[in-house]
Amino acid sequence: MEAAAQFQKGLAQLALLPSNRERQGQELELCSALGAVLRAVKGLAAPETGQAYARARELWEQLGSPAEFVQIPFGQSRYHAYRGEFDLALRLDEDLLRLSRRRNDPAGIVLGHLSSGRNLMYAGKFGVSRTHLEAVLAFYNPLAERSLLDQAGFHPNGNALACLGVVLLALGYPEQALARSKASVAEARRLAHPLSLASVLAFGAVPFALLGDSAVLGEWADELVAVASEQGLPFWGAIGTSYRGWVEVRNGEVSEGISLLRNGTAAFRGTGAELFVPYPVSLLASACQIAGQTGESLIVLDEALQIVERTGERWFAAELNRQKGQLLLRLGNPVAAEELFRKALSIAAEQGAKLWELRRREPRPASPRTRSPRRSPRPSGAGLPLVHRGV
Repeated sequence: MEAAAQFQKGLAQLALLPSNRERQGQELELCSALGAVLRAVKGLAAPETGQAYARARELWEQLGSPAEFVQIPFGQSRYHAYRGEFDLALRLDEDLLRLSRRRNDPAGIVLGHLSSGRNLMYAGKFGVSRTHLEAVLAFYNPLAERSLLDQAGFHPNGNALACLGVVLLALGYPEQALARSKASVAEARRLAHPLSLASVLAFGAVPFALLGDSAVLGEWADELVAVASEQGLPFWGAIGTSYRGWVEVRNGEVSEGISLLRNGTAAFRGTGAELFVPYPVSLLASACQIAGQTGESLIVLDEALQIVERTGERWFAAELNRQKGQLLLRLGNPVAAEELFRKALSIAAEQGAKLWELRRREPRPASPRTRSPRRSPRPSGAGLPLVHRGV
């Protein structure tokens, strides 16, 4: 926040100077840095972040789109993606890749592939997402590590590994997915770069949550919350709180877990984010079902499905339809349940997502407790293990 205040003071001083190319260059540098700072302390989807990047983009284009500022279209794409504006984000990715290839700019190519891979993953286009993310690893040059870290605001290689873990899991390769996730966190810890660590802990934890590994999930959730608290990163701290809540639910502390899940989801959405919201909401729905709150679980799932329809974030759409189908089946509506099961299978087949296609078991409700000894219960809900090896 102190850095943001200083950048804003600098911009205020620049506004007093005559408008010329030199001033535009200084303003571009300050707006770019301010956008990166606001992305961390306000959130990727915060209006202030979008405003900083919009002005930076205007200046960047006026000055001929200098290669040393390719983090501007990259950051702008992330802002629009987290606002749920996928079409715009993907167009920005395509423009960045096209420009970077024409210039033979390695940094722009890496960032373009990374942004494309992430956004296509969220859109549920796992095959082409995998191609882009593996291209990041192929183009990555360790000698340019510091420059890329400065450009992206986090470590591109580690982030690509974390996203690739989610993609490989959805495609049906759990062991490869877990290996990529662990590698991403190890890389971020090696760099000792807090924002990189927060980012990869958040995405790297997804395969462990889905495969029911509460030990790793709990460890990474605690680390994520600690890093976010220490560095003042509310966006990432909210995700860590949601993970912590799911771990509590799995350990039998259902009421406490539901409270954490609600708080984490509300804090995350409070940053303006729409992207990734359906996943923690699905965890909350599973927790409510475990607590016997079937009606509340149905309401929460409907909210998540509405977000999917509104934004086009389809990576978790098959699972959300399956969860709702199971609820309706338990409520005695097998016709509606079958329709949802067929829809879930259709989405999974279209995406080539073997993980969702093979999902079949129904979570068993448990009685909530106030406090109890820690244990590893039978996996349930959104943390159910689905594939034992590869598909």
